[in-house]
Amino acid sequence: MIRDAHVNGIRLVYREEGDPSSPPLMLIHGRTANHNDWNGITQHFAARYHVFAPDLRGHGASDRPGTYRLPEMAADVVALLDHLGVGRVRLVGHSLGGVVACLVAMGHQDRIERLVLEDPPPAYPLTGRPPIVEDGSTGFDWRMVHETERQLLDPDPAWAEGLVKITAPTLVLSGTLSPFEPDMAARIPGAELVRVEAGHLVHMDARKEFLRVVDAFLGQGPDLAKQA
Repeated sequence: MIRDAHVNGIRLVYREEGDPSSPPLMLIHGRTANHNDWNGITQHFAARYHVFAPDLRGHGASDRPGTYRLPEMAADVVALLDHLGVGRVRLVGHSLGGVVACLVAMGHQDRIERLVLEDPPPAYPLTGRPPIVEDGSTGFDWRMVHETERQLLDPDPAWAEGLVKITAPTLVLSGTLSPFEPDMAARIPGAELVRVEAGHLVHMDARKEFLRVVDAFLGQGPDLAKQA
């Protein structure tokens, strides 16, 4: 079901699936994508979880406010969790969504049950990337692309420094063919690194392996007995 919420001064659209009595799970898409990026995956997780998949600001049907600082995107996610009445959540983020998920986890340790980062960009400055060339795509705000690119090329030092504050059990899924190095796995205390033979889009290139690894990771922990 597609819903919307007015949070943090903007309108966010999100997909909701699964039994509301099940543990909450949120999926955050990568740059230029939207909740449809998780088609098929939301249905898989909805068998065990109450699943939410928002369109980040500047993406899909959510508002395009014209300002796209990564901490603002993280604040949107926290405000959406508040709106939904979700205290603690299992959080999965792909690429740019992984950065947003990290910012949520480092600033709100008590809200994150488990954290999954799918091929996130490194917390050091990216180099050698070609300049962004706009085409006719309209499913996102091009200003968002330019603003987030600047933040990846010259990241705020607080991002890298804050990763040590993450206390949630963390899984970093890295594509062996991805241009991104999995440096977050070494920066987050106790993080588990799994390399998957895939490119940047692990959940598409190797969907079965993605689901197998994430299912196993999310199923760990003492709360599993409470769900039985």
